[in-house]
Amino acid sequence: MARSKLAVLHEAWSPQPGPQTDAITADWCGELFYGGAAGGGKSDFLLGDFLQDVPRYARDWRGVLFRRTYNELEELIVRSREIYPATKASWHEQSKMWTWPNGAALRMRYIERDADATRYQGHAYTWIGWDELTQWPSDYGYRFLRGRLRSAANVPTKRIRAAANPGGVGHHWVKAYFVDPHPAGYVPISDSLTQMQRMFVPAKLRDNRILLSADPGYADRLKGLSSDAMVRAWLEGDWTVVEGAFFDCWRYDQHVIDPFPVPTAWARFRSMDWGSARPFSVGWWAIVQDDFDLPQPQGTQRVIPRGALVRYREWYGAVAPNVGLKLTAEKVAEGIVTRERPGLSPEPLRYAVLDPACFKEDGGPSIAERINKVLISYRCRPFHAADNARVPQRGSMGGWDQLRSRLLGADGLPMIYCFSTCAASIRTIPALQHDAVKPEDVDTEGEDHAGDEWRYACMSRPYNPVSQAPKAPPQNDYRKVSMQRAGDWRTY
Repeated sequence: MARSKLAVLHEAWSPQPGPQTDAITADWCGELFYGGAAGGGKSDFLLGDFLQDVPRYARDWRGVLFRRTYNELEELIVRSREIYPATKASWHEQSKMWTWPNGAALRMRYIERDADATRYQGHAYTWIGWDELTQWPSDYGYRFLRGRLRSAANVPTKRIRAAANPGGVGHHWVKAYFVDPHPAGYVPISDSLTQMQRMFVPAKLRDNRILLSADPGYADRLKGLSSDAMVRAWLEGDWTVVEGAFFDCWRYDQHVIDPFPVPTAWARFRSMDWGSARPFSVGWWAIVQDDFDLPQPQGTQRVIPRGALVRYREWYGAVAPNVGLKLTAEKVAEGIVTRERPGLSPEPLRYAVLDPACFKEDGGPSIAERINKVLISYRCRPFHAADNARVPQRGSMGGWDQLRSRLLGADGLPMIYCFSTCAASIRTIPALQHDAVKPEDVDTEGEDHAGDEWRYACMSRPYNPVSQAPKAPPQNDYRKVSMQRAGDWRTY
């Protein structure tokens, strides 16, 4: 598209030079994600991207722009009212829609739950926008609405546009779909399934010269956020960190290690979180027997402390982020057997723990019973019910606290590690978010399956940081010691 096409925007709004203009002029790209730092002009990009084709396609130009909640949608509507009236557009409050004299129209909508997306079955749009895409916990709504991108008229630049900051409950799937293939952006990705191209265009705060000129202190205020992760995510648009992460103590360089031969003397066990429509997660763990010198490049040394857990293998049942394989319990059990019996003898596991919900019977054998029947037939270790405590109860640590304590460890050494081959855990656990209602718990709408399974593993091996032992009474305090031995606890 020639840049002269942007002249239609000048009377109302103009894109800023740099990434914002790059994103708007890429109308040849079917799916484009403009994301990164706070203050990068993402909402304006979406409003301007739709507006530029209003004169070109007239009544054939039909769009819809989504936010997660109605309150968030109101903020977007306020901004649209500052831009669109100069283009002779009319706002219809009851229908929440902008219309133009030539027949073009843009609906402003919200989708709070996956099921809300099905309300648009049968709709047809030539432009679909998603503001703050990482606020949706899964890609269900995005994929469903992608099927509504269609038109009987000749509209060659039909497209989907999305924008977001790093972080949010959907950080992991947005990053996997748009960012991970080419983290620096600007490289088209051809999708063999949809036959569409998609591209990531990074948004940086420094490119929003208008904001920085009007509010010079904005960047400094971002530096005062509550965590280093938030600063890196919002100020620098860094997708390798997660704003608001539940486990903000996760560090790749500390908790992820290269695979090595697990010593045969180390006790091993298995943990599992069940899923069908959603992913299941199976993990194999080893317990470090004595302080272990981790193989390192020449001249460096690293020790894994005694009692630490090492995740040396995983099986994550997903076809896409937060989308399960839909296997039967028997098929999952057979997959476990295959991974534990490469030879003639089963892997020597001490025990195995499984989500206790799997042991509930509902008119037939439970999921756990069906899985265990297969495992036992192959002489593999069957599951017993895991401790499902999520948060502290009656003075005891909950599962999330157990996991956090192991991640933090003691004396600068974590008490839990995973091999770099455990890709699903590395992808999803750092992205877990706090529940909006119960901040001490994880947001269960996110992809928490590996996290739950790690929690079961930790609860099966409770960990308490080493505390200072109480001091013994002085040896010369014979009167106190004698009275204590006699059962008299009076002090003198």
